[in-house]
Amino acid sequence: MFARLGRWCHDHRWWVVGIWIAALFVGNGILAGAGGAQTNADFELPNVESKHGIDLLDEHFGGVGAGFAGTLVFQAEQGVDDPQVQSRMEHLFDEVADIDHVTNVASPYAPGGERQISEDGTIAYADVELDGDIDEGELNTAAAELRDLVAEVDGQDGLRVEIGGSVFAEFENPSSEALGVGFAVVILILAFGSVLAMGLPIGVAVTGIMAGTVVAGFFSFLIHPPSFASIIGVMIGLGVGIDYALFIVTRYRENLRQGHDTRSSVVVAIDTAGRAVLFAGTTVVISLMGLVVMKLGFVTGLAINAASVVAATMVASLTLLPALLGFAGQRVEVTRWRGLIAAGLVALGLVGVGLKFVPLILVGFALAIVVIVVSFAVAPLRREVPRRPPKEPRQTLAYRWSRIIQHHPWRSALAGVAVLLVLALPLFAIRLGSSDEGNLAKDTTTRQAYDLLAVGFGPGFNGPLMLVTEVPAGGGSAVEDVTTALRATPGVAFASDARLNESGDAAVWQVVPTTAPQDEATTELVHRLRSDVLPPATDGTGLDVMIAGNTAINIDFSDYLASRMPYFLGAVLVLSFLLLMVVFRSLLVPLKAVIMNLLSIGAAYGVVVAGFQWGWLGGPLSFEGGPIEPWIPMMLFAIVFGLSMDYEVFLLSRVKEEWERTRDSHLSVADGLAATARVITAAALIMVFVFGSFLLEDDRVVKLMGIGLATAVLLDATVVRMLLVPATMELLGDRNWWIPRWLDRILPRIAVEGHEVPVDASAEEPAEEPVLERV
Repeated sequence: MFARLGRWCHDHRWWVVGIWIAALFVGNGILAGAGGAQTNADFELPNVESKHGIDLLDEHFGGVGAGFAGTLVFQAEQGVDDPQVQSRMEHLFDEVADIDHVTNVASPYAPGGERQISEDGTIAYADVELDGDIDEGELNTAAAELRDLVAEVDGQDGLRVEIGGSVFAEFENPSSEALGVGFAVVILILAFGSVLAMGLPIGVAVTGIMAGTVVAGFFSFLIHPPSFASIIGVMIGLGVGIDYALFIVTRYRENLRQGHDTRSSVVVAIDTAGRAVLFAGTTVVISLMGLVVMKLGFVTGLAINAASVVAATMVASLTLLPALLGFAGQRVEVTRWRGLIAAGLVALGLVGVGLKFVPLILVGFALAIVVIVVSFAVAPLRREVPRRPPKEPRQTLAYRWSRIIQHHPWRSALAGVAVLLVLALPLFAIRLGSSDEGNLAKDTTTRQAYDLLAVGFGPGFNGPLMLVTEVPAGGGSAVEDVTTALRATPGVAFASDARLNESGDAAVWQVVPTTAPQDEATTELVHRLRSDVLPPATDGTGLDVMIAGNTAINIDFSDYLASRMPYFLGAVLVLSFLLLMVVFRSLLVPLKAVIMNLLSIGAAYGVVVAGFQWGWLGGPLSFEGGPIEPWIPMMLFAIVFGLSMDYEVFLLSRVKEEWERTRDSHLSVADGLAATARVITAAALIMVFVFGSFLLEDDRVVKLMGIGLATAVLLDATVVRMLLVPATMELLGDRNWWIPRWLDRILPRIAVEGHEVPVDASAEEPAEEPVLERV
């Protein structure tokens, strides 16, 4: 099937390219006509207490405290009750109230608003509430109008005004993907010395990302992903898309050097490397779709978005790439000076785009065009760049390295495991929770509003708790008892009087903890209130007090995801083990692969905890340390486990191919490593730079994902692939490929390493008794 696919795509290359172009235009047109991809500015809550509390707030209090909300925080050294200050701020509040989708502005100057002014009278705030069903575009428009209004007042007469609340936080549009592509251009040219061999993987990856984004856009009408899902999709798509195409292009070039013509080289590349690409991509998609077991629309939207991009890049590598290779032909081995210089300048321009440095953009792209134009008149620019002949596999550093490791297998294995375990140690201190404005860079208005509120009203003021209950007839005394109990609870800085709704059948309290929202003591307070202080519905009072508010929501969300994590991990591990067992006809190879991938993922988790929870990377990356978002560990696991399996499949499929040919379990490992080390190293470097480039983004979550993915790939391609794999396979010897006969008989056969292919692949089907050449 793979040989026929490669042959058909090569022979009908004009049709294949035309279909891809038409599909992109039509898909984008239909999506744009339908209003574009849909995103969700909030996550869907599971069946937890805070959700029931929000439902009660919506039912009895018109959704107060249940929708989107931010704050206008202002400071005046002369006092916020100064007539000029009050006049300016009241005028601002009136203008803000006129913004579309703003439902309420609670002024500190209104009757009962005295509590919104600090004790020293220099800091005050106004709550700004928006529709609970506001969409992403409407929210961005409202936030932009609010920022413009605040800019007119800020700085007047010594008045300082900051905008608080994550819903109003401003982030620049991401451009790090351009930086990642720029690094990929440089790495590919240095590794393979061919501009075409560099351009094809990048072009196919970008096309696959575009197609995957369109597919994900259609899925978004069914399940709304979060707004940053597209960034993560691009991050993953660039990494895997370039990798998949790179493995096929590398095998294609090997076939050309062995004497195959263009057509047969394409067929052989798709029938060998293409099989590994399909299996590796399927593994990544399965890992991502394992997130569906979490049963949360927010997480499912993330998974579907990322899986759509991965699947599309995989399909592009298997269909569009062989067509493009048919156009490139033997020219993939030829690089001229003009192409090499222009590619380097384009990479410089892309780096400028990623860094948002306009002079670098102009110089890079403009000079690239100049070089191409001038080359038509300057003959030296049209000359071929001399190429060094490729080394035989057994003359490479990778082969010699593998033999060194295989001569000291125990020492090497123990050293590799020790490195990963040391890096994983911080994982045991992981604390799940949601970051907030306190984790943003100190120069942002949202962070400064957060800090002003903490100074004026205490650290817990940024995460108040909303308590709500239905009140039965005659339950007034029980409501007062709750107020008394709340004020006597350690860890509570302030508890308001109960406020009844108009019909008197529901009550709400606001409780301010003594500690910050992310503090572990705040989490303990919420659990203590629920278990020891607040009356349950069964205690005879008739009250069932529920805790809501953003802080309680984040705590419940973290607890829920932590409880579902074992199901997700179990599903991904079992499926991956079974797939590897079927592909490699072995019990020990998949078991070893799962264990080593768990070690590398654990080490990546440890780096994430040290860097982002403990704040070791906070200084250079402009954020404050804080808890790890509860969905991050499972998302990282799904992506990293899938990507780790990519390298496992590409390496082991080549090792298995050599073992099938020689039946030498020792040399086959060294030969397989030598044959794949260069391309895996280049692919890993590209992924590290692509993922690492996202550290330049504003969003702490995107930074966290970038460092987690980059670290995991780096460890997987170095410690695991170059140290643990040759060491453990040497120790196991022929037992690597052992499988019980009864199990071997019932398992389906999937030859991921490919089949023997006729030297003359020009025929539609192989002859009955072809002369075969091992490829």
